[in-house]
Amino acid sequence: MSEKIFNIDDLQNINVEGEKYIILQIGPSHPGSGHMRIKVWLDGDIIVKVDPDIGFVHRTSEWLSERREWIKAIPIVERIMLPDTVHANLAYVLAVEKLLGIEPPPRAQYLRSLVAEINRITSHLYGIGIFGIFLGSSTVYMWAFGDREPFIDLMEMLTGARITTSYIIPGGVRWDIPNGFKERAETVLQYMERRLKDYEDIWVKNPVVQARTINVGVLKKEDAISLGVVGPNLRASGVYYDTRKHQPYAAYPNLDFEVPTMKNGDAYDRLLIRVEEIKQSIRMIRQILKDLPEGKIIADQIYNQLNPVMKKNYEEKKRVMFPAFMIHMRPPPGEATAKVEAGRGEIFFYIKSTGDKYPYRFRWVTPSFRNLPFFTHVAVGHRLADLPTIYGSIDYFPPEADR
Repeated sequence: MSEKIFNIDDLQNINVEGEKYIILQIGPSHPGSGHMRIKVWLDGDIIVKVDPDIGFVHRTSEWLSERREWIKAIPIVERIMLPDTVHANLAYVLAVEKLLGIEPPPRAQYLRSLVAEINRITSHLYGIGIFGIFLGSSTVYMWAFGDREPFIDLMEMLTGARITTSYIIPGGVRWDIPNGFKERAETVLQYMERRLKDYEDIWVKNPVVQARTINVGVLKKEDAISLGVVGPNLRASGVYYDTRKHQPYAAYPNLDFEVPTMKNGDAYDRLLIRVEEIKQSIRMIRQILKDLPEGKIIADQIYNQLNPVMKKNYEEKKRVMFPAFMIHMRPPPGEATAKVEAGRGEIFFYIKSTGDKYPYRFRWVTPSFRNLPFFTHVAVGHRLADLPTIYGSIDYFPPEADR
């Protein structure tokens, strides 16, 4: 199995300038790196330094959101994290609700967690599929992206959209659960449980995959903490932390689920952790559908301001139409923060209101941005052929980091 040729501690004082080292440019438009340039210094084929160069797909999401009405920032943040749009939507809305002093009703809280866990599965399947391409397995890539489709269909059935749903709004959600959704969801969950066994046989327990990933890109527990790593990458290094457990939101305080952790912190564990999290998401979806409380899907503060036509539409179709007051709402002056556990890790939002119809300050930090430093840390000392394995195991999404 592949291991580091020498330790990173031996390289702290190496001067990479001069003619001794080969400098390799990977990207910025590359099937491996995505829209990011990776500058690699090599001693033969041994990596002595890695410098990720980000920003090639910078979306100016913060600048744009400070020049839009509060509600119009939802589609902006979603488009930065296309594999995981719901969590960006949810994190921002939680911060806005703190400014407004609104608490969504229990049914809306459960529906938020439902769509979040469906999206978590699609996000992990996306990452697993891309990792398959990095290791040369087009089969796993096609399997994972194909298996995302039933869950994306569930998203469409629940929200009316496949990817960018804008489903979560201040005070609740836009749509109630449709007829036949529970039965369809159970069929999809049973299908995925059968497929996970196939993944284990062809992918997880594959000796070639194990040889390429075990002891490759090891991130020690203490390093994961000091580098500020988040999400599955943090838990793969043995750190028991999940925002859904430690600072619960939505329906998570009422859900029974485990937070999987691993021990070695290598590329193989970062694959395993995502498989285990899919299993936990399946477990939570079943609980939500079984225990979904009755009641409104929007807070009374919002419902009471709907005009008669909108109230009739809500009662008949269980759909919340955007009233004018929501489009032009002006949260009172103040500051608010919010965190959620997205597919790739913790999202953090900070917003500031001066009472205007636009946010005065809009700031957010995404998990891909927080996880990138450890890629630089763990790649040093490996052979160049291990670089795609390490990079792919991080599940890094360039637009999410550039935001």
